[in-house]
Amino acid sequence: MTDSIPVTPQMSSPSYRLPALDQDFLLSDSMRGVRFMLEYSKAEEALRLWGVRSTIVVFGSARIHEGGAGHHARWYDEARAVGRIVSERGGALVSNGTFRDNVIATGGGPGIMAAANRGASDVGAPSIGFNITLPHEQEPNSYSTPELTFRFHYFAMRKMHLAMRANGLVVFPGGFGTFDEMFEILTLRQTGKAPPIPIILFDSAYWKKVINFEALVEEGVISAKDLTLFDFAESAEDVWAKLSAAGVGLHEGEQAGSGL
Repeated sequence: MTDSIPVTPQMSSPSYRLPALDQDFLLSDSMRGVRFMLEYSKAEEALRLWGVRSTIVVFGSARIHEGGAGHHARWYDEARAVGRIVSERGGALVSNGTFRDNVIATGGGPGIMAAANRGASDVGAPSIGFNITLPHEQEPNSYSTPELTFRFHYFAMRKMHLAMRANGLVVFPGGFGTFDEMFEILTLRQTGKAPPIPIILFDSAYWKKVINFEALVEEGVISAKDLTLFDFAESAEDVWAKLSAAGVGLHEGEQAGSGL
């Protein structure tokens, strides 16, 4: 019978742990850069395995639900239709081992995000959920593809993954989070840090009520040409028509997202 190896004080010390297995070390301030890299690499590897070359990103309020009051129900239904139409016509349904283009990607939460993921699921297409860890508990919606459902600690890395493969951005009505994500992409476009992609705001009446874009021009804080960075749409078919007019679709060839 082999004697067991004695556990010495040296072997019990935290310094003796293998770095990759030492959670206290990995979660320390000095390893923040490593955690950034891990959050990038884990999602990147999974997306490559699934052949996801480009995405259509859908933003919108987590508070809009199916059957909601007034126009909220329409927003949900149209977001679901966008998920379905883009998945059917954009290249997400390929099954021959080639790249998938225009895969629906959302923040992975409820509301409009769930609706867009649900539309993709309705037609058997994969879709992505880029979830974020928040102080209050958030669970991923049940419609994103499990193998493409990710969780991030850092908003910055989550935003990078949302932007880096985007062939287009569809922004449904939302609040602070939606504004944050929308203006992030608009700023990348305005400054030339991202190639031209269509940015479509759903329901012009909502957006023109909550943001006075023309006042920004009048005050000189943006240029008149900046108003051409985005367009409006009033239905899911309208969204697809404007995506198609901007070159999004099955004929993309080697197009591969924003290249961030």
